[in-house]
Amino acid sequence: MKRDDAEKRRRREQGFTLIELLIVIIILGLLAALVAPRMFGKVGSAKQKTAKAQIELFCTAIDTFRLDMGRFPKDLEELVKKVDDTKWEGPYLPKAIPLDPWGHPFEYKCPGEDGRDYDIISYGADGTSGGEAENADIVSWKVLGAQEKEG
Repeated sequence: MKRDDAEKRRRREQGFTLIELLIVIIILGLLAALVAPRMFGKVGSAKQKTAKAQIELFCTAIDTFRLDMGRFPKDLEELVKKVDDTKWEGPYLPKAIPLDPWGHPFEYKCPGEDGRDYDIISYGADGTSGGEAENADIVSWKVLGAQEKEG
């Protein structure tokens, strides 16, 4: 009797069976298959929101630069590197000019097109003009236009 009790106790302490482990792995796989596509879909929209926030920050820095210097910067680097002028009170950005969320440089044009003072453009995931969804261009005049409508 004592041997049977000891043997039963030992079996319980051995751990999980192979079938139990397979069932747990299958359940985890099913959960991952359901949740992962939703999470990866949010990555694209998060990158677009980040690019919009960066463009807004550039616009604020450019406008501050213009108030101090009486002109727009020739390139974005002037916002962080000291200009040989006593009116320069920068740096106007806390860090070096970042790449867009997809690893491409922002494009800065001064003067901008269609009578705008300047344009800042991120070409999206594909890095080329045009596109839809994650490949869509993010441009300063639309970012700022949407901000004015909300306010």
